[in-house]
Parts: sequence; C-alpha cells; structure tokens
Amino acid sequence: MATENNIHRESRLAKLNTLLEKGYNPYPYCFKPNAYAAQLQDKYKDLPAGESTEDRVTVAGRAMAVRNSGMFIDLKDISGKIQIFCHKNNLSEPDLELLKCLDVGDLVGVTGFVRRTPRGELSVAAEKFDIIGKSLQPLPEKFHGLTDVEARYRQRYVDFIMNDDSREIFKKRCQITSAIRRYFEEHGFLEVETPMLHPIMGGANAKPFITHHNALDMDLYLRIAPELYLKRLVVGGLDRVFEIGRNFRNEGVDKKHNPEFTGLEAYQAYADYNDMAELIPDLIRYVCEQVLGKPSFTYKGVEIDVSKPFPKKSIVDLVKEYAGIDLMKAQTVEEAKEMAKSIGIDASQCSNWGKVVQLVFDEKVEANLIQPILVMDMPRDISPLAKTHRSNPRLVEHFDAYACGMELGCAYSELSNPLEQRARFEAQCAEREAGDDEAQMLDEDYVNALENALPPTGGMGMGIDRLAILLTDADTIRDVIAFPTLRNK
Repeated sequence: MATENNIHRESRLAKLNTLLEKGYNPYPYCFKPNAYAAQLQDKYKDLPAGESTEDRVTVAGRAMAVRNSGMFIDLKDISGKIQIFCHKNNLSEPDLELLKCLDVGDLVGVTGFVRRTPRGELSVAAEKFDIIGKSLQPLPEKFHGLTDVEARYRQRYVDFIMNDDSREIFKKRCQITSAIRRYFEEHGFLEVETPMLHPIMGGANAKPFITHHNALDMDLYLRIAPELYLKRLVVGGLDRVFEIGRNFRNEGVDKKHNPEFTGLEAYQAYADYNDMAELIPDLIRYVCEQVLGKPSFTYKGVEIDVSKPFPKKSIVDLVKEYAGIDLMKAQTVEEAKEMAKSIGIDASQCSNWGKVVQLVFDEKVEANLIQPILVMDMPRDISPLAKTHRSNPRLVEHFDAYACGMELGCAYSELSNPLEQRARFEAQCAEREAGDDEAQMLDEDYVNALENALPPTGGMGMGIDRLAILLTDADTIRDVIAFPTLRNK
C-alpha cells in the first residue's frame, strides 16, 4: 500500500510541476464562493430534468470523484455535494488544460450556470474552473474499510473528508458545548478562566502530569480540575461562575477515558447539592432540546428519557440492591473487605471503608444504571471537598449523575469550614504517604481562602466528552475528540 501511495504521489507531484511550469498557482491566497451545495439543491429542487437557468454561481470544495476525463466532478463542500459539469463548449482552453491536472482530492473553485442534467442530476455547468488546492496524497477508496482502526484518529483530517458521520459527530459535539455555555449564561453564571498550571495538585483524586517552568525553576502540575480556583472566585464575591476547559489526568486510555478531556464545572453561592440535583438534569434536558430537538436521545438502541426529574438513590442502597450486601453494617474497613470478598470482589488494596463501597459499586452496580439516575451520598472517606452529610457523618453531600452505565458528572454541597477542610487535606496527605498517588495535597492558599469565608455553595462538574458520547451515540470517547491521545507507532 505504501508503494502504491508513493506512485500516486509521484503522479500528483508531476501534475503540480506542470501547473507551476505553466505559471499557474494551485495554492492561491483567496477564493470566494457565493453558494453552497445544499443551498443549491434546495433552491433548485423543482428544476426539471434537462433544464438550464441563467443563474451564475461560484462554488468551491473537494473533488470526490472525477469521471469522463474531468467532464463530471462530484464536488463536496461543508454543506453537501453537487455535480460539476465541465464541457469544452463552456470552458476556455487554459481551463481545459487545468482539467488534465485534476486528481480526486483536489480543492477546486468553479463558476458557472445551474442546470439539471437529462438524467436529473443538479449541476453547475462550469464556465470558469480553478484548482485552488492541489492534493499530493491520494484519498482512500473506502475509508471505513481500513484495517488499521486507529487510522481514522491518527489522520482525522482524512476521516472528516471521507466520513460524513465522523464530521457530523464532531459538529454536534461543538453544538453541545455551545448549548452548555448558553444555559449557564441564561441562568446568570459568569464564564471564567482559571490556571492550567498548578503549583499544588488538587480538585480531584487523580494522577497528574508534571511539567517544569524554567524561568521560575519549579515543577508544576497540569490541572486535573479547576475546582479550587473557581471556589476562590466565589469567596471573592462572584456568586455564580462556570468554566469549560481542558483537564489532564495521567490515566489509562479506554472507551470512556482520554488523558486530556473537556470538563465543565460550575459553582453557585447560597445553594447546596439539592440545588445541583435540579440543575444537572435541567442542563442535560436543555442541551438535548437545543441539539436534538427533543428531551431524549437514543444510545445503542435504547431510548433515554431526560424529560423528568432524575430519580435519586444512595450509593449504599444501590450496592445493597445489586450486590446483595449492606456495607453500612460494616463498622471497619476490614469488615467491609470481608463483605466484598463474600461476593467475589477482592478489596484487599482498599485503605478505607469508602474505597470498598466505591469498588463494589463500580464492579456490581454501574453497568446497570441505564436510565438517568443520581447516585447520592458518597462515603466521606473518598470525597474530601464535600460537606459532611447533615444526617450521617460517614457520608458526604455528594452525588454522581449516571446514564447508560456511565458517570456523566458529580455535585457537592461544597465544604466551607476551613478547619474541617484542613483536616480532610491532612487525611489525604496521609493516604499519599501510604502510597496513594491519586490522593490530594494540602493547599494552604485554598484553606486560607476558606478562612475568608466561602458562602454556602453548590458545585457541579461534568465531562463534556462523555455527554457527547451519549448524545451522538458514539462508540468511544475517541469519536467525539478531534485529536485523541494515541500510542506512538
């Protein structure tokens, strides 16, 4: 295949040299179309077969097929396809010479009149023809049939050229992000930007990427979450803030995880996790209606209804329901490990009760949560930034939102007591010293910010990529990220 591609490239290079020798520039500075394929298809949908118009248009796009030595060209632009009809009676001799140098994949610009062929194909009959981007690489004949499944991700530009579905998924993903932004702006939130480089790792339990700043001679962490900076802004009097931006976590790659991903976080003063339990379903409903035109979506053949409030169930009740054990009865981590072992789960590496609860949930419950649900009241051990539950000190006011067996986001009643926050951080530091490199660090400046008084605050976070997976019915997170992280060849 490589040898064949080299032969095609040599042929294209020869045509490029022919153009250059004739004094023709196939890479012009500018070209301005005034019409698009889909607009023309709609405007002239009633034009009878064999009829021509007096209407002149200029179109531009990629030549996806060339037939009869260039007489017929299938042109594809951002909106769709239209046929170009190149006849010697309508073109100058120089333009006819250009046609001899045309290859599939070249970008072309055409001015001509609109007609419908006797066979019923709407066409632009070319009166002026230009090559405006000479492609030196041949396009694959059937991109779906590539044996290297990662080729679509490695050469996303070719994927988008050849695969309309891939391009539509990405366009819809952009619409999702825009709809999220509109939702928060309509609800009085201020969009802000916070640092990507953090001197202290915090805001989530995850392994960080580490970089070095030469001028300051200090190591910095690529942010795993913007949470602690956003809550500093709430302390400063910005009552409603949100941020959409990249987060970085040094973790594995699978269908739901990419080392860099787009996160959404939002914080609302004078609110708690009950308010967030209304906001998150309302946000997802709004996005569905804005992007799909209805308050539901279909994922892998299952209709997912987001028109109603999401049901709520505590994580320990869900474990009891699906795994058959009541971990609230375990008073120590050892008792919890034994209960997990009784259902075939090895929790020997878990350092506290909360991690056992989370492990059992991941193994026995998560995949069953198909319709939207809020998994409430997480263990205090594993959620150092949320307020202790007002009715059970072993838990915190933290829920995770699930659908289609996938976590979409989470929300807290944000911990605002600086003394308790310091104690929680210190417990995390002990976890780090014991070998947990995902545990958080003590952020003295953040604790100091809390000592200036954080109002009662509800906060939420969501992975935009995961929401895009569901709303586009994609197979993997790689489908909704333009350039996913891949292993070097």
